[in-house]
Amino acid sequence: MLLSPNTVGTPLPTRRRWAALAVLAAAVLLLAIDNTVLALAVPALSADLSPTAEQILWIGDVYSLALAGLLVLMGNLADRFGRKRILLLGSAGFGLVSLLAGFATSAEQLIAARLLLGVAGATLMPATLSLIRNIFPDDTERARAIAIWSTAFGAGSAIGPLVGGVLLEHLWWGSVFLINVPVMILVLVSGWLLLPESRDPRPGRFDVPSAALSMAAIVPVVYAIKHVTGHGPDPVTVACVLAGVTAGVLFVRRQRRLDQPMLDVELFRSPTFSGAVAANMIAIFALTGLLFFFSQYLQLAREHSPLEAGLAELPATVASIAVVGVVGVAAARLGRGRAIALGLAMAAAGLALVAAAARGPYLWLGLALVPIGLGIGLAMTLTGDAIVSAAPPRKAGSVSAITEAAIELGVVLGIAVLGSLATVVYRAGVKIPAGLPAGDAAAVRDSLASALHVLDPSSPAADGARDAFIAGMRITSLVAALFTLAAAFLAGRLIPSVRTPRA
Repeated sequence: MLLSPNTVGTPLPTRRRWAALAVLAAAVLLLAIDNTVLALAVPALSADLSPTAEQILWIGDVYSLALAGLLVLMGNLADRFGRKRILLLGSAGFGLVSLLAGFATSAEQLIAARLLLGVAGATLMPATLSLIRNIFPDDTERARAIAIWSTAFGAGSAIGPLVGGVLLEHLWWGSVFLINVPVMILVLVSGWLLLPESRDPRPGRFDVPSAALSMAAIVPVVYAIKHVTGHGPDPVTVACVLAGVTAGVLFVRRQRRLDQPMLDVELFRSPTFSGAVAANMIAIFALTGLLFFFSQYLQLAREHSPLEAGLAELPATVASIAVVGVVGVAAARLGRGRAIALGLAMAAAGLALVAAAARGPYLWLGLALVPIGLGIGLAMTLTGDAIVSAAPPRKAGSVSAITEAAIELGVVLGIAVLGSLATVVYRAGVKIPAGLPAGDAAAVRDSLASALHVLDPSSPAADGARDAFIAGMRITSLVAALFTLAAAFLAGRLIPSVRTPRA
């Protein structure tokens, strides 16, 4: 059995608690990097593996589908069989499958490896947050620990392009997967030594129909969101949404009838819990949508290299790290609800500033990223703490899975909704040069990336395409700012602002 020397319920010494947190932060940092680093590698792997356009979409999408669909199930298994055990098994699987992905020789092999990476990632995400819930019983310490956990996730998302840029300038595309291996070895060894085991002492009978319904409720909806981005609304989209909603209704009804449900849906009756989940998802929605088009903007519109683009996004990363130092002060002086609302309002202001500074010098853009990183980091930390504090420690895995599902849904919606909006505005504003062959005209209309492949980058037509893309980015930033401002209002109204004492 994968058990540490400490038994369940034995308090850990202070140094070991924070060392254990470092292990969990390293795991979630790597998962966040893995979410964003692949986008930069698509051109290189396309040249090597020659995937079709549909296969390229599956290489990106199958990871999210597997991850989102299995989160609730894996959180329940972690509660049942031991969070440390599931974390270490998932880490070993993630490292081994990363080797398969890095050395894939065909698009089909890479798709299969990405599917297995999503399965392994689903075991890691709920386990990290639920272990924090049990390692840090003190409210103030737990808030600080979740701040570090959130910072690791946000920093990983932000530095993914930087890591990818460094690797792709010196190595081949498979290197973006192979970086997972040494980190996962470190997590395995240090996790075995430092992490305590914990589980639900009364898990009850494992309910197979609930597990199947949880996946059937999430996977079709996530697929529908991704499908409508590339193909528009069609019968496939409608069928997937109907299937997901039907399975979701059946899942909720079954959970209400069970004595020991897989997921305690009654938690959503609490305004604090529901408001925290919604605010958490909208914060990730805005951040992911920004990173999706901002990285393209830096490379295609401002003509930065991948490494330069990654460096340009560092102000958001640094600001998110600074959250660790201010989250305790904000919660103590404002209370949780007002502090979350303040963070989301700061992020909304930053997104509006990005829209205003898109055509100006980089200095103003860099300054605009600071309130985004700081505000979203603060909101994610406190909403995460509110969610995991809403349930007893024995159900930490199941509740943590709700947090992760909200994050993953925010990622999917951010890319699908905001990315699609930017594309729509670009296509409405781009002008096709007269006399251009039909194939080249379609490429110009499709996206700025494909337009710059068929146009002279220094031509007026290319400049016009860049202007159309920047217009799309500005409108998308403003829409993201409005969503984030609405989330700030929601958090302020629903989440209580009881002040927490500072450590």
